[in-house]
Amino acid sequence: MATCPAQFESLLFVDEVGAGATFRKAPEVVQRTSSMAGASKAFATVARSTSFVAAFLSLVALFSAFLLLYYARYSSSSRWLLISDSLDAPLHLSKGSPNPAPPPEYSFLASLEKFLTSRAPAAGSPGVASAADGGSPSAAVKALDDSIWKEETERLYGDAVDPWSASSVVRVYVYEMPAKFTYDLLWLFRNTYRETSNLTSNGSPVHRLIEQHSVDYWLWADLIAPESERLLKNVIRVNRQEEADFFYIPFFTTISYFLLERQQCKALYREALKWVTDQPAWQRSGGRDHILPVHHPWSFKSVRRFMKKAIWLLPDMDSTGNWYKPGEVWLEKDLILPYVPNVDLCDAQCLHDSQSKRSTLLFFRGRLKRNAGGKIRSKLAAVLHDSEGVVMLEGSAGEAGKAAAQTGMRRSLFCLSPAGDTPSSARLFDAIVSGCIPVIVSAELELPFEGILDYRKIALFVSSNDAVQPGWLINFLKNMDSKQIREMQTNLAKYARHFLFSSPAQPLGAEDLAWRMIAGKLVNIKLHTRRSQRVVEGSRNLCTCECRAGNITRYHYGRATTCSTTWLQGP
Repeated sequence: MATCPAQFESLLFVDEVGAGATFRKAPEVVQRTSSMAGASKAFATVARSTSFVAAFLSLVALFSAFLLLYYARYSSSSRWLLISDSLDAPLHLSKGSPNPAPPPEYSFLASLEKFLTSRAPAAGSPGVASAADGGSPSAAVKALDDSIWKEETERLYGDAVDPWSASSVVRVYVYEMPAKFTYDLLWLFRNTYRETSNLTSNGSPVHRLIEQHSVDYWLWADLIAPESERLLKNVIRVNRQEEADFFYIPFFTTISYFLLERQQCKALYREALKWVTDQPAWQRSGGRDHILPVHHPWSFKSVRRFMKKAIWLLPDMDSTGNWYKPGEVWLEKDLILPYVPNVDLCDAQCLHDSQSKRSTLLFFRGRLKRNAGGKIRSKLAAVLHDSEGVVMLEGSAGEAGKAAAQTGMRRSLFCLSPAGDTPSSARLFDAIVSGCIPVIVSAELELPFEGILDYRKIALFVSSNDAVQPGWLINFLKNMDSKQIREMQTNLAKYARHFLFSSPAQPLGAEDLAWRMIAGKLVNIKLHTRRSQRVVEGSRNLCTCECRAGNITRYHYGRATTCSTTWLQGP
């Protein structure tokens, strides 16, 4: 009785997993064949079947290799796909996406309404308990410190392919503070928004002023959104404190300042201060890795000196001491964020349609009498009065003011942006999103995202001394090369997206650039946190002072120079 050759039978059994039960039975069929003709026929059949199996397995192997190669390439480049999209494409579309995301919402009111009605918990929901609510604070701090050290060690020596090990990803722990610091204040704003009779001392609508400084809402709303709805991949929310690079404090300091009674506001500030400083994470670092939104210069003013080591989110830095005390703010520690624009974005179609209508040379609308550095406004108004091609209007930021400012900016080549009560002004960002080239006259101005963006490509910086010389500014603008003007207008169209807050937050939008800037502070924060921890308990610190010089931008012989101290944070 003929049988399969030994080596062939062996081959069949090697392939039995891939070939299946039919082929595993082939040797038995061959062994039961009694005639030579039957054996030969079976042998030929099995041989053909084995050839087919071998070919099939080869194809499977090739296909698997292709999939592995594709996955490796995709995983290494996928996080850059959104950034590589054309700047001229709609911000909410991704190339090649069969199901584009819904268009982003740029209106603070519309976004807040959707947020409060879809995500907000019931009023009075409890927050996270602090170490002071039970147990030893020092034990909680030590436990957290040990956990963070373990997490950082694993991250440092962990798998390089693991996305958690990517240094470009910022991990943020968001405190779940009691509702009186968060949702209750948002509801207060929403329910009183139509009461436009509530004005500041200079006549500006309070609620519009809150909108201009609503960066705390936009950042927080994006951080706590479901991951499936978020577009930013360079910042993620973590649920364990030991995994966090930064800790976000979701307290709406501007809303509370403007909408609460004075004593009620101060009491709430003190409660917030105690709540945050009782947290083990705060005690571990002294607050250096905590992010505190205080975007309006008056907000949190009565207690913020106790949190000066935290990262403050600011509209600018005032070195005169009118708004911030010496040693409270400096560039290496804090972050400048833009005002939320008061006017609508002039998109590509708007820019095209308005190009031929920009007949005004220089435009300004706002308060002409301001304090501190803003006194330059009245001087400019006197110098530019009745100049050809110049429009200088007095006005505030109400609904009528918004329409007038938007129309004027879209009809002008240049928009004057002098200092206000602080070195910065929301007018700068209104001009940018309107396609109007800003002419900045502010001697001590700090700008948002300047470590990423080159403002010389979109704005003109003029010293105060030159700007108030009769005829100097008008002659300078009239003699500008038309090619340079077109280039700056083109750059404005590209840069505008960087100053827009939206829901969901967009790649290369204001929230995205904010986290990129914060990520750059991480190594220094860890350095100074560890320096503060290295003295053993009970040993006296040699240095406890933290004196800081202000960040001052001066114009000297026509050139801007910036003076600042190195960030040498003491224990």
